[in-house]
This record gives sequence, structure tokens and C-alpha cells, in this order.
Amino acid sequence: MQRIISLLCISLFLISCSKEKSDGYVINGKLDNPKNNSLVQLLRSQGRHKVVIDSARVVDNTFTLNGKVESSDMTYLTIEDVKSSLPFIIENENIDLTIYTDSIYSSNINGGKQNDYFNEYQDFVRTLRSKNQKLSEEYKIAKRNQDTAKLSELRKTYEGILKENEENDNAFMAQNKDATLSALILERALLSNKIEFVKAKELYSNFDETTKNTRAGKAVSKFITENEKTAVGSIVPDFSAPNPEGKTISLNDIKGKVTIIDFWAAWCGPCRKENPNVVKVYEKYHEKGLEIIGVSLDGTPQQKNAKQAWIDAIEKDNLNWHHVSNLKYFNDPIAKEFNINAIPATFIIDAEGKIIAKNLRGPALEEKIAALLN
Repeated sequence: MQRIISLLCISLFLISCSKEKSDGYVINGKLDNPKNNSLVQLLRSQGRHKVVIDSARVVDNTFTLNGKVESSDMTYLTIEDVKSSLPFIIENENIDLTIYTDSIYSSNINGGKQNDYFNEYQDFVRTLRSKNQKLSEEYKIAKRNQDTAKLSELRKTYEGILKENEENDNAFMAQNKDATLSALILERALLSNKIEFVKAKELYSNFDETTKNTRAGKAVSKFITENEKTAVGSIVPDFSAPNPEGKTISLNDIKGKVTIIDFWAAWCGPCRKENPNVVKVYEKYHEKGLEIIGVSLDGTPQQKNAKQAWIDAIEKDNLNWHHVSNLKYFNDPIAKEFNINAIPATFIIDAEGKIIAKNLRGPALEEKIAALLN
């Protein structure tokens, strides 16, 4: 219940009207408490890390950062000896910061059209975050009292808050096509699988060119391009490869009413751990029309005999379905066609080859197959 609703919901602060546009950004900061000579750094996310794009020292409780960015993006301001960082959207504008070092999320940020959008978004976030905090307190009490009825009620309320957040995000993206924040919200939703591919593609197509050309916009575009062929609702491409006996087998040759395409490998611990569950599902639903084709990504340089390791794993795990492999690790052409970057990875397709679901494991896999074949 204490889960953060959205990364973009962390900061709560006020944003006012922007000043006259400059050629680059000029950030003037004023601190409420003495922090002279403290290092101020402006960071931007790059993959899983944050990189420094600018820095300065505090003089007379003020500092100035200036430079130029290619496009607007989320940034984080850190101040030496201040625990939290202040997020805001940087753009080539004059931006004034009034920073409250003991309550940094209450800091005032003035300047920039994109921060005006951020302020609009935060108006909703304040209300939602307040609801979530109250709910968390009630949940702790109910859990302490072992009040199962109340816990169940609170979980439903929490699900409603998540739904409300999702609906607001979708509405914001649809209504603010020129907001960098729209691209940031969509990027996060895609990476966390919180939005259907078709919906994401529709929202992205309506963004204006400036938004599409932001870092987040380009990341969304790349995601859409790379996942177009393997999104839920898409028709998978046919493929073929040798089986353990050396005979070429194609997907179209073996498709059933429902087919699981299972990317795995003998060396993959999580794959081998999941295999008993897949065996159970296969044995239960094969007679009803379920087929499975395993695509092995064996062939790592560390394997002395990749083919034998593959064959031994099939036998040991009792994987009595179709198997193919080019024994080329992640350079396997089928893996590249399906944009496979990690395994296990599974695709459930219908008789026409349309993707129904992806990456279901454990009980979720059996539930989906049961719904399709019972």
C-alpha cells in the first residue's frame, strides 16, 4: 500500500509563469538556509544512472547555472548536504528557484512553459497523494488489528486510486500534445508495461513534432519501432530453425489452436525453474489444442558443447514439445526478429498467429491457457 503511484508524482511544488525566452537556460537559485560554498549539481537520467550536466557553488545563498539543452527533459537538482533532490523540467528558458532545504519538494519553481504543464499535473497529484497517504495509514491500522474485511476494502480502494491515476495520465497525454511531460509519462508507462501498445502508439502519433523530438519522445519512438512486430494484437512472423535431430521446423507447421513460443536456454536458471509449470500446462491442455515451440538461445562461448547441453536440458526437464535452435545465443535470428533481450520470454498466439499475451508465468500462464481452451 506504500508503493509510489508514479515516479512523476514524487515532487510537490509550485510553478509560476515563465519569463521571456532565452537562447539557453539560466537557472537562478536562492536557498532559505545558509549553504555557502555547497556544491549544486544538475542531473539528468541516462539509462539506470544519472549524469551531471551542470554544476555551481552556492555564494551568499544563491547560485546560477547556465547552458543550453537540445530539448526539454526531466532534471534533478542536488545540493550538498541536502537529502533529497528537486525535480523539474529543464528547457532553454529563465528559471528561478526558491529552495526550501528542509522541505525541498515545497520549493518554488518559476519559468518555462514545460514547468507550467508540470504544475498542472501536480495539482492532480497533490490530491491523489493525499488519498494514498491516508489509505496507507488506515492499512497499517487494519493490518495491526488483523481486520481482513477492512484490508480487503482498502485494497479495492487502492486499486481505484491506481485506476484514477492511469485515467488522468491518459487524459493528460491526449490533451497536452506539446508537453514534454506527456512524453515522459508515456515513456514510463511503456517501460513498466502499464499501457497497451496500441493505445501508446495512438497517443504518440498525436504528439507534436517538438514533443516527439525530446529525449523521452525519441525513446518512445524507438520502443514502438522495436516492438511493433511483437506487440499484443500483432501477427507474429513465421520462422524456422533446426530441431535437435537437424530437421528444419517452422512455426506455421506446428501451430495449434493456441501456441506458446517459449524462448529459453539450458544455461538460464529462471527458465529451468519455470519449466515444470510449463510442462504441467502442456500436459493438461495439449489434447485441447495447445502446442509449444521452444526456441533455445544456447550457444554461449562458455558452453563446451551447446547442442548437447540443449538436448540434455530438454530430456532432464521433460519438455515433450517442439524445439528449435540455431545455437547462436542472443544472436539467434529468431530472437532478433522477436526483439528478445532477456529470457525466459514467451508469446501466446492464436491459430492465426495473433499475439494474445506475452511473458506470462506461473499461475498466470495456466489461467490464460485455461480461459482460451476450456
